Amino acid sequence: MATKVYLAVDLGASGGRVLAGLFDGEKLHLEEVHRFENGNVSIGKRMYWDVLYLWNQVQQGLRAAATRYENRIVSVAVDTWGVDFGLLGAGDELLGNPYCYRDQRTQGMFEKAFAVVSREEIFAETGLQFMEFNTLYQLLAMKLQTSPLLANAQSFLMMADLFNWLLTGEKGNEITNASTTQFLNPHTRQWSTGMLEKFGLPTNILGRLVEPGATIGTIRSSLAEATGLAGMKVVLPGTHDTASAVLAVPAASQPNTRPDWAYISSGTWSLFGVETPTPVTTDRCRELNFTNEGGIGGTVRLLKNIAGMWLVQQCRRTWLQAGTEFGWDDLIRRAQVEPPLAAIINPDHPSLVSPTDMPQAIRDLCRQTNQPIPENEGQVIRTALENVALRYRMVLGMLEELNGGQIETIHIVGGGTNNKLLCQMAADSCQRRVVAGPVEATAVGNVMMQAIADGAVDSVAQAREVVRDSFDVVEYLPGKAAAWEDAYGKFEQTVK
Repeated sequence: MATKVYLAVDLGASGGRVLAGLFDGEKLHLEEVHRFENGNVSIGKRMYWDVLYLWNQVQQGLRAAATRYENRIVSVAVDTWGVDFGLLGAGDELLGNPYCYRDQRTQGMFEKAFAVVSREEIFAETGLQFMEFNTLYQLLAMKLQTSPLLANAQSFLMMADLFNWLLTGEKGNEITNASTTQFLNPHTRQWSTGMLEKFGLPTNILGRLVEPGATIGTIRSSLAEATGLAGMKVVLPGTHDTASAVLAVPAASQPNTRPDWAYISSGTWSLFGVETPTPVTTDRCRELNFTNEGGIGGTVRLLKNIAGMWLVQQCRRTWLQAGTEFGWDDLIRRAQVEPPLAAIINPDHPSLVSPTDMPQAIRDLCRQTNQPIPENEGQVIRTALENVALRYRMVLGMLEELNGGQIETIHIVGGGTNNKLLCQMAADSCQRRVVAGPVEATAVGNVMMQAIADGAVDSVAQAREVVRDSFDVVEYLPGKAAAWEDAYGKFEQTVK
């Protein structure tokens, strides 16, 4: 068939891209159209996303795509990170900039929430892991602080929903992102309105739930005139970036079966999980603090969030603010020459969630746990990466317990695949074969969902076949078992 072009708007916590997926019926090729930075903006004690800046950048990308690809463009789809949202008031007025999930207003919300609805009841209803920045606790914090934004809200839109509204004027809540709120039932795939009412939170602001693959509308006439994309369809991918990334995993097994593979969507966070046909909402799942998020084709993403490249990103940012700019490759080279497995820390420790000085926070944690203190940049980075890999090992064991079978292969997708040192550490720590790639997994999954919606691809299984045929992957085999086994024993004692 003639080459079709699908546009992917991929918005992450540290950056955004507009990419074009060129599909000839057999192979997919990605081309970058526009790339831009993202990050939270602090105003007083609050942290926000600059949504107007992001929207301006998206429009620049769409204009550039229209110039480059003209009438070959079939559709556009948006994916973003989870949990965060925007509120619309009367007349569809945007009520302020959306808060960033790292804003501190949710601190202490667990205690206040569990005084109303127990932890056990919340998990039984939603199957979601407990993180204070989940949307449920963001809304509860707004209610307890008598937020005028919440009081005047008429529509609730997750971040991807918000951009779809900006594109089309149509409102809806795509289900993979809605599943990150902790007020969606994974069994019924419907809003948990009864639970929200117990918290005194409004339910009238929630929109219709829509599955991936649906066409939400065509772009607004004013936007069509500004970009040259008249009549372009806006399609729903798995709007949660991890849902799109999992679609791009080049595995051969069929969806809706128990897999012998797991995925790590590796970026700012490492999302480590399996694709299951049904939710797992057992007491053991709750005890291990795993999450059941919506996947493509009615599947469930049973996973756990792990601090991923966040630690390294924030170290690099701290050093840049101090006047020294390190390239990513330079930091990895420095880490490679340092002694291995010198210090054992918990990479998910609360002190590492949002420190002002990440290298110092890592050193302080080493000091508090009587570990050797990393002195130079290479030692700090090596400590961060090794302990992320050890955390992978711990989560792998939990996944195998919940999944009821051994995981043979770990697929790492996303930007973290460029970190070859971490990929090898993952193989060594977990003692499993690791397959890394594709790098742009989120955009690939976004595009392939559009191709499925367009009828150019028949199924998720065929989409993954296209991914296998289109993108190179790198295989890492495990080694150094004894050293990593010894380190893991120490890690288990440190992370209880």
